[in-house]
Amino acid sequence: MAAVLDRDNLNRAYRQVKANKGAPGVDGLTVRELAGWITTHKESLLAALAAGTYEPQPVRAVDIDKPGGGKRRLGIPAVVDRLIQQAILQVLQPLYEPKFTTSSYGFRPGKSAHQALQAGAAYVAQGRRIVVDIDLSNFFDRVCHDKLMGLLAKDIGDKVVLKLIRRYLEAGMFVGGLVSERTQGVPQGGPLSPLLSNVLLNELDWELERRGHRYCRYADDCNIYVKSEKAGARVMQTLTRYLEERLKLKVNSDKSAVAAVGERKFLGYRITDTGTLLVSPQSLARLQARIQAITRRNRGDSLETVVGELRSYLLGWIGYYRLTDGIDRLRLLDSWIRRKVRCYRLKQTRRGKGLVRFLKAQGVHPLRARKLGSSGIGWWRMSRTPQASIAMPNSWVTGLGLPSLVNRYYELNPFRKPPDTLSMSGGVGGRRG
Repeated sequence: MAAVLDRDNLNRAYRQVKANKGAPGVDGLTVRELAGWITTHKESLLAALAAGTYEPQPVRAVDIDKPGGGKRRLGIPAVVDRLIQQAILQVLQPLYEPKFTTSSYGFRPGKSAHQALQAGAAYVAQGRRIVVDIDLSNFFDRVCHDKLMGLLAKDIGDKVVLKLIRRYLEAGMFVGGLVSERTQGVPQGGPLSPLLSNVLLNELDWELERRGHRYCRYADDCNIYVKSEKAGARVMQTLTRYLEERLKLKVNSDKSAVAAVGERKFLGYRITDTGTLLVSPQSLARLQARIQAITRRNRGDSLETVVGELRSYLLGWIGYYRLTDGIDRLRLLDSWIRRKVRCYRLKQTRRGKGLVRFLKAQGVHPLRARKLGSSGIGWWRMSRTPQASIAMPNSWVTGLGLPSLVNRYYELNPFRKPPDTLSMSGGVGGRRG
């Protein structure tokens, strides 16, 4: 606790909480107001922490959509509790980092999802084409407090710190004006939760190491790579028993599977049986749904607003999926996205004279402009007509600030030499765009 309450440690924790920003907790105190609160309550806060009498506030429940459907419940601690948890994290993380295995990649300094994917792809390239894909049912909600505290007590001798961590685990959940008690689980949303989850699942990691398995774990996503379905079935059976009996966790049998690697997804990617990485079909579907939502033609926002939103989303998306070998798919997506932008702009002109004026101003021959302006075809069909291509060529779309996924891919992967001429053909449905 002395290390936690060290002035330099607390100042570093404050800077980190301030940089992370985030929503207020149940007390409504914002990150911006934290400095003033500390000025007033600093001495009493430090005294309560040192004496072991500090009581954390309940966490505020926030439900967010899961990528695959359903809801995930986050627990947002009060900003003061985020400060304290961050200070604890900064002391405990250096203690636990040497105890974690090299195949654990989630929520660790210097580790990333990309490293986990590359390691998995390397195992497959070595001939381990069967994956044991283990899905833990509601992992963060099922963590056994007694089991976790027992593991922490092996390495932490300070009972004041252990007592405080237990109080954070048991802090109530504020939902709909009521506070519900918590007897299990690690609330997602606090700085300390990722480390605590790794402490528990580190037991699984070392069990896998003891058995000599090749695996990658990122938080509660764990893939074990084997050479045969028979071996995979045996691993699934024994690990399910280990997880449920020893770690008190529940394996989701509906979502877990032993299968060829190409049939499963891992961290948004699909690993082919040759060890290459592609964007998973589920991730592509989410991308297209998001673009559909951004470019819906009845939203009423300016084209600049729509393109700005697209730009922010697409740059983040390709930044994460830059490991993909599916350059042809990126070309198709580029074409389809450009067509969505053209369609949005055409809809803004309205039919008749407004559309004709726009086309003529963009260089379309008056006769051809009037022909399209008087047609009854839908906006989507209209967006791929020759008149639309003349009025809004690729250079026009680029000039709006819309990034090309292909071009950004090569910027992020300069070692992958692009072809002399990048094909601009094809939409998601295979049409020119």
